[in-house]
Amino acid sequence: MTALELSKKYKTMLDKHRINTPLRLAHFFTQLDHESNLIAKRESLYYTSIANARRSFKTPFRGKTDAFVNSYLKNSVKMANYVYANRMGNGNEASGDGFKNRGGGFMQHTGAEEMKILKARTGIDFVSNPDLLKEEPNAMIAAIDYWNRRGLSNLADVDDLDGISDLINIGKHTEAYGDANGFKDRVLKLKKYKEIFKQ
Repeated sequence: MTALELSKKYKTMLDKHRINTPLRLAHFFTQLDHESNLIAKRESLYYTSIANARRSFKTPFRGKTDAFVNSYLKNSVKMANYVYANRMGNGNEASGDGFKNRGGGFMQHTGAEEMKILKARTGIDFVSNPDLLKEEPNAMIAAIDYWNRRGLSNLADVDDLDGISDLINIGKHTEAYGDANGFKDRVLKLKKYKEIFKQ
């Protein structure tokens, strides 16, 4: 489904949460498209090259040998449990929390802490079953909640793609411009969605 189709399908929900100006819609769907290609899905974490794994997970693999990184390739469960261990509310590698709470939904919500917040705020039990993020309505509810919780409409209003991308991809504002993963793609998508949603 395209962004325009999704915006019409969920118009009532988007209007209720004030994601309803051309600029807000353009920024919102830019991020959803970059994070998930507008498909409510779970993160695969199936990597076949050392370079791609290092590019996606700079901190977990910093200072690690290529042989170490290689040991996690072609194994989604092992990869997720390592790169997401001991952060975002997850337990250690052996806990299995990394794979259980890997990215999901349109916004690729990640981590046990995020699942707890979403459950508390939406009433949907993502804690017990993060796969609920694969259901389109739940993915939209979660994405809107995250957007508003982080005050991203305020940044959209001033056309701050870097600030929005930082908060979604890095989790905080950074001084560097364009350091969020895939920033160039986000720039291109925003240009496209500004045309689609212009009045």
